[in-house]
Amino acid sequence: MQSAFNIHEELLKNKIHLKQDALRITEYAVSSPKHFKELMKCFLSNEYRLAQRAAWSVSWAAEQKPELIKPYIKDLVDVLERKDVHNAVIRNSVRVLQKIEIPEALHGELMNSCFRFIESPSTPIAIKVFSLTTLHNLSAYYPEIKPELKLLIEELWPHETAAFKSRGRKILQQMEKGKRK
Repeated sequence: MQSAFNIHEELLKNKIHLKQDALRITEYAVSSPKHFKELMKCFLSNEYRLAQRAAWSVSWAAEQKPELIKPYIKDLVDVLERKDVHNAVIRNSVRVLQKIEIPEALHGELMNSCFRFIESPSTPIAIKVFSLTTLHNLSAYYPEIKPELKLLIEELWPHETAAFKSRGRKILQQMEKGKRK
C-alpha cells in the first residue's frame, strides 16, 4: 500500500462501506502500531459515520494482532458507556473484549456495562451475546456473578433469539461442568 494511505479518508471515501474496503484498511492498520493508532483514533471519534465504519476494521485487526489493542482496552471499556455512538462501535468493542485479557481495574465497569446490555430489551442481540461471553469469562475471577448470570439467562430465555439461546446454553453447560470439578 502506498504511504499516502489515509485511514480517515478511506473510511469515508465511498457512499457504501464494503467488506473489501474494511479488510484493506485492516491490513494497513495492522502493518504498524502507528497505523493502528490512526484507525483507533477514527474508531473513538465523535464523528458518528467514521466511528461506525472503523468498527469492523478494529475488530478484525484486534483478532489478527491482539497485542495492538492492549493500549486501547480502557478506551474500549469506556466507549460502552457512550450514548452518542453507533451500535457497531459498541458491538465491535464487546466483540474484542470477549476475546482478550482485561486489566483488573476495568472489570467492574465492564461487568456493569455487560449486565446492563443483557438486561435491556432494546440492546441488539450481537451485543447481548458478546456481553454474555464477556461476563462468563469474568466469572472465572468473580465466581459470585455466576448465579446472577445464570438467573439472567434463564429469565430472558423465553423472550430471546436463537443466537442468545445458543450462547446462553453453552455458558450454562460450561457452568455446570465447572461445578462438577
